[in-house]
Amino acid sequence: MPRITAKLGLAVDEPPDFTTVCTRKQDLEMRIRHVLLRSSASLHEFGEVQAIDATGFQRHKARRHYVIRVGYNFDDIKTTALVDCDSTAILDVHCLMKQPHDTQIGRQVLTRNLQRLDTVVADKGYDWDALRYELRDAGVRPVIKHRKFCPIDMAYNARHDEETYHRRSLVKSIFFVLKHRFG
Repeated sequence: MPRITAKLGLAVDEPPDFTTVCTRKQDLEMRIRHVLLRSSASLHEFGEVQAIDATGFQRHKARRHYVIRVGYNFDDIKTTALVDCDSTAILDVHCLMKQPHDTQIGRQVLTRNLQRLDTVVADKGYDWDALRYELRDAGVRPVIKHRKFCPIDMAYNARHDEETYHRRSLVKSIFFVLKHRFG
C-alpha cells in the first residue's frame, strides 16, 4: 500500500490499520462535501438572518451486515443544517450516527461559519448560555428561545422579534423538501 501510506503520511514499514484508512477516507469525503457546499453557497447573496435546526433521516437503505459491523444503535442519521433565510442556500451540514444534544453540534456548525453570520435563529433545543455568549463575542446576534425554567426566561422570550424568530421555519421547509424528494 505505498500510495495509500504516502497519502496518509505514514512510513511504508508501518502499514495503517484498516479502520485508519476508512476514517481518513470518510474525513476526506466530508472535507470535499464542505468545499462543494461552500462553493455552491458562495453563488448566492446572503441576507442578515441565518437559521439552524436538526432532523433525523432514515438509514433504512443501509445493508444489515454493515449496520451490525459498525454498531449503529438507532435508526436515524441526525442531520443539522445551517441555512441562509433570504437565499435559502444551505451554508453547512453536519451528519452524525449518534444523538448528541443540539447545542453541541450547533456550536460546531456555527463556529465553523462565524464569518458568514449576522443573526442566528434557532429553537429551544439550542438554548445554552455559553453558545449565546460565544456568538455575541463574535458579533453575531443570537435569536434563540429560552426554555421556561423560571419567569425571567419568559421575559427573555417576550423580547424576541417574532418575525425574525419564525424565519427558522425555512430550515424545516428545506428538510421537508429533501425528505420528500430523496426519501
